[in-house]
Amino acid sequence: MYNRKLLAVAYFLMMAMAANVTVVKAQSKKAAGQMILNKLEYLEYQGVNVMLAHDFYPEGHQGGVGIIQNGQRVATNGDLRLEPTPGQWSPIPKVGKRVIDKIKSEVSVRMEYPNPEMDRKGFNPIIYPDLKFAYNIRVLPIGKSFKIIIDLDRPLPDEWIGRVGFNIELFPGILYGKSYYMDKQFGIFTPQANGQMYKSPYGENEVMPLATGKKLTVAPENDGQRMIIENLKDSNLQLLDGRAKHNNGWFVVRSLIAKGATKNAIEWLVTPHAIEGWQSAPVVQVSQVGYHPAQQKIAVIELDRNDKRRLPVSLMRVAENGGLEMALKATPTEWGDFLRYHYLQLDFTKITKPGMYVVKYGAYQTEPFQISKDVFKNDVWQPTLEYFMPAQMCHMRINDKYRVWHGLCHMDDARMAPIDSNHFDGYISGHSTFTKFKPGDNVPFLNRGAWHDAGDFDLRVESQAETVHGLTLAYEQFGSKYDNTTIDQKSHLVEIQQPDGKPDLLQQIEHGLLSITGGFQAMGRFYRGVIEPTIRQYVLLGDAANITDNKPFVTNATNIDPILNQPAPADDRWVFTEDNPSRSLQTAAALAAASRVMKGYNDTLSVQCLQIAKQVWQNNKDFKPMQKIALATELFITTKDKEYSDFLVANTAGIAAGIENNGWLVSRTMGLINDKEYKDKITDAVKRLYVKIQQQGSKTPYSVPYEPSIWGAGWGIQNFGYKQYFLYANFPSIFTDDYMLHAINFVLGCHPGSNTSSFASGVGAKSMTTAYGFNRADLSYIPGGITSGTALIRPDFPELLNWPYLWQQGEYVLGGGTSDYLFLVMAADHVLNKKN
Repeated sequence: MYNRKLLAVAYFLMMAMAANVTVVKAQSKKAAGQMILNKLEYLEYQGVNVMLAHDFYPEGHQGGVGIIQNGQRVATNGDLRLEPTPGQWSPIPKVGKRVIDKIKSEVSVRMEYPNPEMDRKGFNPIIYPDLKFAYNIRVLPIGKSFKIIIDLDRPLPDEWIGRVGFNIELFPGILYGKSYYMDKQFGIFTPQANGQMYKSPYGENEVMPLATGKKLTVAPENDGQRMIIENLKDSNLQLLDGRAKHNNGWFVVRSLIAKGATKNAIEWLVTPHAIEGWQSAPVVQVSQVGYHPAQQKIAVIELDRNDKRRLPVSLMRVAENGGLEMALKATPTEWGDFLRYHYLQLDFTKITKPGMYVVKYGAYQTEPFQISKDVFKNDVWQPTLEYFMPAQMCHMRINDKYRVWHGLCHMDDARMAPIDSNHFDGYISGHSTFTKFKPGDNVPFLNRGAWHDAGDFDLRVESQAETVHGLTLAYEQFGSKYDNTTIDQKSHLVEIQQPDGKPDLLQQIEHGLLSITGGFQAMGRFYRGVIEPTIRQYVLLGDAANITDNKPFVTNATNIDPILNQPAPADDRWVFTEDNPSRSLQTAAALAAASRVMKGYNDTLSVQCLQIAKQVWQNNKDFKPMQKIALATELFITTKDKEYSDFLVANTAGIAAGIENNGWLVSRTMGLINDKEYKDKITDAVKRLYVKIQQQGSKTPYSVPYEPSIWGAGWGIQNFGYKQYFLYANFPSIFTDDYMLHAINFVLGCHPGSNTSSFASGVGAKSMTTAYGFNRADLSYIPGGITSGTALIRPDFPELLNWPYLWQQGEYVLGGGTSDYLFLVMAADHVLNKKN
């Protein structure tokens, strides 16, 4: 026992000494100006960071080896790939655990092909059943450079030699017009893909390399972007333009695995130039639209953590006759660290004089924003209602003065989807269609209404329902009769900025309902989704009228294209069904609410909505009670029927337990249900919820609950703000309007990262005007579209790129991305001006 104790003490001392030596070595390397392994498990030197598998989302250009250079992510997806320029559905490896060797400052991850997760989810239709291999990818510092090393478990099969290679992708958006050298070859990175295509021995169209050689120098003329990549093996590097094969491709640097190679099968030396003493420049984050005089106003100042300067910050009013007038000068308040930055704040709540303002901190000056009681009245929610929503309308032609956003589309909707199928975009069908329709049958009443869901053209029922619900509550709460659009359902025609005497909100609600109720009438149930049958159609950009021929395809019949007078393809979209009571209940809740606002506008539709909602309620009586809260709430508010209030009262305990999800819904019943226990328990739960929100909000300088993720948090924060309105309106003694307004500020520009753009395209002085809409190939935007917003490059780098092909940062969607935003801005105007 005594010897064991001695050995244990000796072992402990030895490990402590080793750890201390490791820390000392890292500190000495840092002092010597070398790349080190930091506590967040990535390599760093000055402004250069090298991550390995912190993210693994290669479909979204976020995974493998990634490089951040002087404040800009310049490279990603460093990994073995089976194609020279992979696309969205290309095979990717399964990622293992990241392993840290502190002695060597080395990071390694084990990878495997094939990836069973991708195949199981149906997201990868290209399967390689004959290829199975595993490998380790390592990164380790070499002075101011780093090495990438690949070790295979065993040599590749001979038939895969020349096909498997190490790729790393270079972000195109910052390379246009920059030069490169590859040994004795040189050129520039062009804004469009100019690569010559050829047919590979494996039958694929591939792009010829822009250059080949042992050493590539990227942007040699630019200190902030210069990077040297050297292949230390006998094979060459290839520089490829991935955009030649995929619009959303990046530039690719690639080298192939040699025959028989295992240990050090790939060995690159990469030297991203680090600017000596580099620090991220200060950024001041404010709402790009501005503030109401009665609103809390806080500018957030984002600093490099190594920036120890504390400069005065000034709020300047833009003078009517030109120039800037000092409105407030102060020492900013310390907030603290968040992600990789340090934050300061300037509270200028007391400034209420109307006008245009800017905030200055050092050399940084914000774009102008306003302080006005009318700040949310005009040009903030209107673009969403008068541009974005019309542009997303399916089964219509959308005219906008001299342009057409898209022609009449999808009038051949829809054919019943095949059973036992797994669609490439995630729609899954079981053993039955759950309807009288067989696969391939034409389903009526689906060629009307609905909005295209996102940057693509499918129709998800939950997106339709969320949008209808949000617009309905906006119309009920704020009663806007705004009319600036002509919508003619009979002619399937929309004219933007041409009033027709009808409230646009009601017309849009009607449009969504036509699709939802039409599908239910035809099939006796809600559709799951309506979507293109082929990838070739699905990835089409531009005019939706070009996806199909608008003529229904009839199974087992002769189908002739009337223009070409040749056999017509089966290009009609598929309609998927499902047995999903939870989704049906949520959709029915939207109908129950919409029946109220359709009354007196479209009485037939109003009656249909309520009938369907009641039918869904009856059909799902035995389903989980908590899934029925939304439908019970809306049916009760619509009908005042005791059956629904009794249900809510009977489930008081469950509602209180799930108050985070249900509180905003049932808050609207507090003045309608006269049951003391119901009111008391829910009020107590709401009090606890407010405390939790306060705790979560205090964790960021933006005062909203915010957990950064690979996907931008804009939609989630909008949805949070949307719910806050109802909690504040119905529990004013518990909730304030602050969190609702903080959510708006976040979406409109007060969010992490150097790109302070408003997530709402065309809204505010600076906004996302390169976004992921159906016109993204034009590097353009749709006014009023709400993007996903700032995403996280793990573990700590917030990013919002000026690039149209990153859906996790720049995509438009319906539901929470549209109606929540519109509602939230209307709510802010209503609440703030009611105070005055």
